[in-house]
Amino acid sequence: MSRKVLVIGSGPIMIGQAAEFDYSGTQGCLALKEEGCEVVLVNNNPATIMTDHDVADVVYCEPLTVESLTKIIDLEKPEAILAGLGGQTALNLAVELEREGVLQDYDLELLGTSVHSIQKGEDRELFRGLMHELSQPVPESEVITTVDQAKAFAEEVGYPIISRPAYTLGGRGGGIVHRPEELEELIATGLKASPIHQVIVEKSIAGFKEIEYEIMRDHNGTCISVCNMENFDPVGVHTGDSIVVAPSQTLSDNDYQMLRSAAFKIVSELDVIGGCNVQFALDTESRQYYVIEINPRVSRSSALASKATGYPIAKMATKVALGYTLDQLENPLTGYTYASFEPALDYVVVKFPRWPFDKFSEADRKLGTKMRATGEVMAIDRTLEGAFQKAVQSLDTKVPDIHNAWDHLEEPTDLRYFAILHLLRKGESLETIHENTKIDRFFLHVLKNLVDLEKCLQQETLGEALLRQVKICGFSDQEIAHLAGVSEKEVQKRREEFGIHRHFKLVDTCAAEFEAATNYVYSTFAGVNEITPLSGKKKALILGSGPIRIGQGVEFDYSAVKAIQSLQKQGWTTIMVNNNPETVSTDYETADRLYFEPIQKEIITSIVDHEGIDLVFTSFGGQTAINLAAELETEGIPLAGVSTDVLDALEDRDKFYAALNDLDIPYVSGTTCHTKNEALKAAEHYSFPILCRPSYVIGGQGMVIVKDMNELRQSLQEADDRHYPIVLDTFMQGKEVEVDLVADGENLYLPEIIEHIEPGGVHSGDSMALFPSKLDEEVKKTIEAYSQKIVRYFSYKGMMNIQFLLSGEKVYVLEVNPRASRTVPIVSKVADVPLVDLAVRVLASGEVDLMSLPTPVFDQTAVKYPVFSSYALTEVDHKLGPNMKSTGEGMCLGKTIDEALRKVFSHLPNVHDVKDSCFVEGDSTFSSKDFDEWLKLEDASIYVNDESSSEASERRIQAVKNGMTVFSEKATFDAYIQSLACENFDPAPLPGNKREGVRS
Repeated sequence: MSRKVLVIGSGPIMIGQAAEFDYSGTQGCLALKEEGCEVVLVNNNPATIMTDHDVADVVYCEPLTVESLTKIIDLEKPEAILAGLGGQTALNLAVELEREGVLQDYDLELLGTSVHSIQKGEDRELFRGLMHELSQPVPESEVITTVDQAKAFAEEVGYPIISRPAYTLGGRGGGIVHRPEELEELIATGLKASPIHQVIVEKSIAGFKEIEYEIMRDHNGTCISVCNMENFDPVGVHTGDSIVVAPSQTLSDNDYQMLRSAAFKIVSELDVIGGCNVQFALDTESRQYYVIEINPRVSRSSALASKATGYPIAKMATKVALGYTLDQLENPLTGYTYASFEPALDYVVVKFPRWPFDKFSEADRKLGTKMRATGEVMAIDRTLEGAFQKAVQSLDTKVPDIHNAWDHLEEPTDLRYFAILHLLRKGESLETIHENTKIDRFFLHVLKNLVDLEKCLQQETLGEALLRQVKICGFSDQEIAHLAGVSEKEVQKRREEFGIHRHFKLVDTCAAEFEAATNYVYSTFAGVNEITPLSGKKKALILGSGPIRIGQGVEFDYSAVKAIQSLQKQGWTTIMVNNNPETVSTDYETADRLYFEPIQKEIITSIVDHEGIDLVFTSFGGQTAINLAAELETEGIPLAGVSTDVLDALEDRDKFYAALNDLDIPYVSGTTCHTKNEALKAAEHYSFPILCRPSYVIGGQGMVIVKDMNELRQSLQEADDRHYPIVLDTFMQGKEVEVDLVADGENLYLPEIIEHIEPGGVHSGDSMALFPSKLDEEVKKTIEAYSQKIVRYFSYKGMMNIQFLLSGEKVYVLEVNPRASRTVPIVSKVADVPLVDLAVRVLASGEVDLMSLPTPVFDQTAVKYPVFSSYALTEVDHKLGPNMKSTGEGMCLGKTIDEALRKVFSHLPNVHDVKDSCFVEGDSTFSSKDFDEWLKLEDASIYVNDESSSEASERRIQAVKNGMTVFSEKATFDAYIQSLACENFDPAPLPGNKREGVRS
């Protein structure tokens, strides 16, 4: 099958549409190439594996708009489009391309589910009509296009009501309305959020059990249920914010079959070809169910279902879209069962969301129908207790102390699970908790069992029976030691004495009904070992980065996957450990073996012992992996790269400043403080403003610029123990730049410099940036010379990121990240150099001559830009500062900076053409209207306010709630104005596409 197929990606990571579409899209592209298709990809997310030339033949980091896609279609002349793997973004674009006549004009086939079927699934009015035709119950509802219609509906059915905008992702613009005074703002927001200005308002069925079915269907009408999932949280909490258990644990067989049959009926009537997610609400008392909604595409749940079962949904959906039937396709995991065979599970899976509230202490933690989680973890075990515990261990976050526990239950928050445990410890009854939360009693019994075991550990001697039971139920050695009042070493010693060992089991999609040669593994203390160590002369273990969160996103999955590929080319056997179901690193076809586990010392040491690992790579999994290096080295585990003494000398501010003094490299001086009192005392010797930064954190968490002593006191009051030691720095104005380099202990390879558009003080992850930079040659030479000095001083090997501040005539070093960084994918793709491969070769064999590598040639400039999921966190002021707030990033290329910037801002109107589209605080040049009056204008879309006052903060929040683009830095707004100088732009593929041959 030789065809050219245009694949539409999902764009930057945002709340409601994250790395799961990198996973799905990558699988889809590889499946197309397997069938001999030429793949042209449009996706402006530079951080993903999907936008790598190993995945697609030609990659366009262009705006995801009809105008941009039409230009690419005209240039590339594809025969077909695949839009079902790019989330809501791609699905909406497919509908728009049909509506604008582009598909017809270019004679383009839309692979998979038709536009007509998509519209019937996504348009709330058409969907409701279809459900009535099929006699499928839906909640009492009405499709509205005005606030007055919503008010009339609410008066008729009573409160609470639920608002669901059409064609949006992650419940964007929706929510639950409990009182009349909440209605107007929510409905107005929902109508703005919907591309077709349509919202369905429905009578609330919050409290019913929520169930999902992940369905696959081919053009012959063969349907299978890949996986059914049960939400721990009842209806009323978005499924992306719900703890999810698979397979369902509390449904009777009658209920399971009733909902499965309904799902098949709906998907068949819609004529879905590929993957589809169907969500139900079930009243367990009456057995009455309602259809909540469907997603006629692969989704967040598809990625979860794929990893939970081992069934590659996106790959099979792509093949089905090309015309195959399910009974023609083999499941690659088993090797001989067919894709028409429904998976069976002999284990239990728990998905747990990862929320950003550790970054946004001011945010309202309440959960509703609008998704707020940035990512998720998945855990597999033989017991539900074990899976719950593993999931929590995988979150890589500290659970805050629970106060007023009932507040977290009556109106659900991200802390509800932990508040339930807290209440059970205090002796609250299961029945009272069930009555207040409607969480199934079965799940509450599981949590009660965990609390009872905690009490046993606190009160009883740690004997064999108890130790075996708590290990089966997922307690880590560290937790057991804490509860039992003994050392972790003592727990390990007793486990050895009693012969209580971790066993490894297969995920085989068929519950061991058939023989399956699978490399997908989880650990448990229940049952016996099923796997033998992999063969191979050299074995490497690569540590992943865990869940997507602000400051640590899909870019680390990119680095981990590229590291695996590099090691495999060099003849190594590769083993991956990670717990993020959304990513390509947890595709069982990526590494030679995948361990789906928490990234913790206890588990890593057991994998190292079982497999006989030769080398562990910690530098490609972000701060999560690098923070484990010292513990692993203490256990005698061989680590790739520099010693933990060097890592500590680079991370510890005092040691790092001492090294820079030795090297005669300027830096912004600071004082390390281990307590609040130390910090207050040290501040007396500084002039404000001061930068207050914690050590060993991700994404500038806890980092603030304080203007006076009162602000410092308040900031230190809010900091918790894990933020210490805290460093106080003089806050210096200037331009920030950074480099990603590979070093061999002596020499380095530094492709080019990244230049930030916003001034220093804005976190690099929240800055727009140019690559390559436009700096003077003398400045570039200084930066390279300082980088060289640092590498040689520490005899550093591997990948390193260094951040600099340019102030006056001087270049200052700000910090060093001794690992792969957020910008590695950008540098690799734009400079067309395999940075991760070079670093791995240095670390694994040392056989690479960095000095002989060619200097990259740049025909284009790339502009990287941050993406803020402000629509999901509307009560948060997204004012830029040292604490990172963006959930993802995009990138566009242009022959000039202006052209690249024009693409970045192409979704915004031209302020010179559209009167009143822009409101600049304190400048009536753009709009002379009053702020409140301007907000209500139809053309209003851009708000500019860089002040730090509480009034400015309130206005920015108000603008976000009204769907505006907010600029909180003048430099960002200036870049937008500069972009308007470019009137037209042409599509520009990433360098090194397969048709040209890779230059490097």
